[in-house]
Amino acid sequence: MDSTIGSRVGFVALLVLLFSCSTFTSTEAYDRLDPNGNITLKWDIMSWTADGYVAIVTMYNFQQYRHIQKPGWTLGWTWAKKEIIWNMIGSQTTYQGDCSKFKAEIPHCCKKDPTVVDLLPGTPYNQQVGNCCKGGVLSSWAQDPSNAVSSFQVIVGSAGTTNKTVTLPRNFTLRAPGPGYTCGPAKIVKPTQFITSDKRRVTQALMTWNIICTYSQRLQKRLRV
Repeated sequence: MDSTIGSRVGFVALLVLLFSCSTFTSTEAYDRLDPNGNITLKWDIMSWTADGYVAIVTMYNFQQYRHIQKPGWTLGWTWAKKEIIWNMIGSQTTYQGDCSKFKAEIPHCCKKDPTVVDLLPGTPYNQQVGNCCKGGVLSSWAQDPSNAVSSFQVIVGSAGTTNKTVTLPRNFTLRAPGPGYTCGPAKIVKPTQFITSDKRRVTQALMTWNIICTYSQRLQKRLRV
């Protein structure tokens, strides 16, 4: 009898511990002023290349009131394998890294953990994609949805060349411009669909994954200390 009661007490204690741990994790990335707001990153693979793919990465500021002010957002991640960035349009990495093993064409970035920033207004037209080149400044979706989106194109090499061989990047980070954001893992979702300008044809990405980043004032204050 005593052993049964002891087992039940131990089980209840374990449930309380698990609940407290999950509660702490969720509040670490929680904004009381905008509990449902987030910044969503959509990574759309548009075509395959000889050693990788071409993707459009789009950032949506779905927060109600929190803008991204100057000097703008900074996005980072860690490649899962030995991927490199051959080229970018609408953004750039802050460091190229060691590309000494490449003899002919030199990649834009060879770092395992690239850091990407938006290009500035006034960037030449041939270096732009739609919704780029705002200096990383974004309005909130509720207040100005037309200016709450930022995009760039990235050409990735030394990567998979099919849906089954490509590997999702990891450890996404977002500074906007300071700390306070926590990004979840990349998750494969239904491919994004695109409607042509004449609205008579629908195309879709070859593969799409999303990353959701949430803001916590508590985390922001702790990281600034």
